Amino acid sequence: MAHVLFNIWRTTSTGGEFREYKTEITEGMVVLDAVHQIQAEQANDLAVRWNCKAGKCGSCSAEINGKPRLMCMTRMNDLPQDKPIVLQPMKAFPVIRDLVTDVSVNYRIKKRIKKFRPRTPDFPDGTWRIAQEDVDRVQEFRKCIECFLCQDVCHVLREHELHEKFAGPRHMVYTAALEMHPLDVEDRRHQLKHEGGIGFCNITKCCTNVCPEKITITDNAIIPLKERVADRYYDPLMRLFRFFMNKK
Repeated sequence: MAHVLFNIWRTTSTGGEFREYKTEITEGMVVLDAVHQIQAEQANDLAVRWNCKAGKCGSCSAEINGKPRLMCMTRMNDLPQDKPIVLQPMKAFPVIRDLVTDVSVNYRIKKRIKKFRPRTPDFPDGTWRIAQEDVDRVQEFRKCIECFLCQDVCHVLREHELHEKFAGPRHMVYTAALEMHPLDVEDRRHQLKHEGGIGFCNITKCCTNVCPEKITITDNAIIPLKERVADRYYDPLMRLFRFFMNKK
């Protein structure tokens, strides 16, 4: 059994500071286990958000040694233990207390996205016929657990704090799930360009790299949405076509 040193961010009346905690680590422990152990033995007032401890609720998001990760899915034996392990709240969101952040802006943004609008049913009984490959295309996006690690790592939100101008990777995934749905007929391109700020994304793929569900956010969601917006607003042939159609 080894003793590991943690530097954990604690809020104070003047802002916050890192405090040191040393705890014993046993085989199979994850970071969340260590935090609970510290909470039980040394810091009863340490605030941490968690729920399922199985990597499916997205609650225990934090920054571990500077990288956005789920504490319940980060094994202690995968981290270097010869120096302090640094735990801090997600930088892209306001801190409520200790490791807990206010992520409510994400729910406000999600409410503004146009909802699913299906096409007219194909049959009198109100059902549709769709290809399996079209169904499979959107299944990847349904895996999102809303941990908001992709939002946290995105430099547009993390460094520039443009939450009201750029919807962020999570909401691009949500929009892609709707836009690419084989039954959906809603047009969200204007919303993506003007409210979602999709032009702010420069496809660095950092969001894809931190996703615990391995969703290919950049290549499968954001880039196809960018292409749709470009076709609508920047393709010269399409602009000419729309000009003559409007004239008619």
